[in-house]
Amino acid sequence: MGRVAAGSLVLAVALTGAACSSTSSSSSSTAATTAGGSGSTSSIPQSAYSNYTGITKTSVTVGNVATLALGGLFKGAPTGVQAYADYVNSTGGINGRKIVVNGADDGFSGQGNKQATENALNSTFALVGNFSLDDNYGGQVLAQNPGMPDVSQVLDNATNKLPNVFSPVPLNDGWQEGPIQYFKNKFPNDLNAAGSIVAASPSAAATWAGEKYVLNKVGFKVIYDATYPELQTNFTPNVIAMKNAGVKIVFLDQMPENYASSVLKSMQQQNYHPAVILGAATYSNNLIAGAGGPSAVNGDYLEQNSTLYLGQDASDVPAVSTFLHWVQVASPGFKPDLFTFYGWLSAELFAQALKNAGNSPSRGSLLAALSKVTSFNGDHIVLTTNPAAKTVGNCYIIAKVVNGNFTRVDDPPVAPPNYGFRCDYSYVTKPGT
Repeated sequence: MGRVAAGSLVLAVALTGAACSSTSSSSSSTAATTAGGSGSTSSIPQSAYSNYTGITKTSVTVGNVATLALGGLFKGAPTGVQAYADYVNSTGGINGRKIVVNGADDGFSGQGNKQATENALNSTFALVGNFSLDDNYGGQVLAQNPGMPDVSQVLDNATNKLPNVFSPVPLNDGWQEGPIQYFKNKFPNDLNAAGSIVAASPSAAATWAGEKYVLNKVGFKVIYDATYPELQTNFTPNVIAMKNAGVKIVFLDQMPENYASSVLKSMQQQNYHPAVILGAATYSNNLIAGAGGPSAVNGDYLEQNSTLYLGQDASDVPAVSTFLHWVQVASPGFKPDLFTFYGWLSAELFAQALKNAGNSPSRGSLLAALSKVTSFNGDHIVLTTNPAAKTVGNCYIIAKVVNGNFTRVDDPPVAPPNYGFRCDYSYVTKPGT
């Protein structure tokens, strides 16, 4: 995977939520609750309860650290945070406080990420919606300052485990069994000939190991899973190799959109048409054009743990229309992507916790409120997760590209109890991880 293209580290969080949950069903409860949480407040330093940096009676300033270099690599992250801030501010803010977003570009640099995190520590109330391939550097700052809240979609495993870090879709190694079982039933003749192309990075390798374990558990045999360097743009050799190996079903759910589109274009050029499974990082307004048009993508399947938030579910899930509207308010003409979505969700999780942190919230009371958020789904725009326990459930959706459009297939109605999500089987974690 390529750093310039979102990097495969994104994939640790991109598909089916990555967390160590093995529930066999998932509740579609309210968007967030702080009653009876399973999170612990014992790790919150006492000094945090008297730290009011960045907050006044009328405003709360949050920091956002993202990679904006290289053509705005993760511009979607601060855009999503700003969009949710604009939405909340239009209703009067959180307990009368308007959210002010203070964004910083880490310059695609570890030291830049660390410095930006330190600056936010000294000037903002909390970090919200960060997104960077170098977030492990900022994680070092957070580890040394456990009273600083960070509500972001994290890529680094060590940072994710910190008690002051909370994610709307928590990270961990594993895979949801439900979609793999679905494709086993859909393509029973392809079980002995599965393939994938995986980025040459430790994070991608760990994520693929989790998915491959579930594929094997369900009955698939992977006969091709080559890695690719971050700067690779031509995947024709991989496509020819898969074709020659007899691969019948290809799992591209580990690839960001621009890499996947290159693979799909090469498949079309080589007259190679296996079953193709896409993932959350592949779900993009740019995929079909990048692949060469609808004919290169029609019939491909998509598995992910969110709604079709780019607009296809707008008529059934009100939160989708709200998200898309306020993204355009924040940045007219901007095309939202997975990172915009994560920024929005992170800001929503922050806002819901802040609302419950008291009339005079401190960093400590915010952390205490976050540690009690045991159910979050952004008003059913994403599967229900447990940010306090850093786990997700087992729910997902299945879609298919039909006439150049992502279209839900075989999903339940977008209504209670599961709000359009399939919630069968369990989330499986590879033993020893």
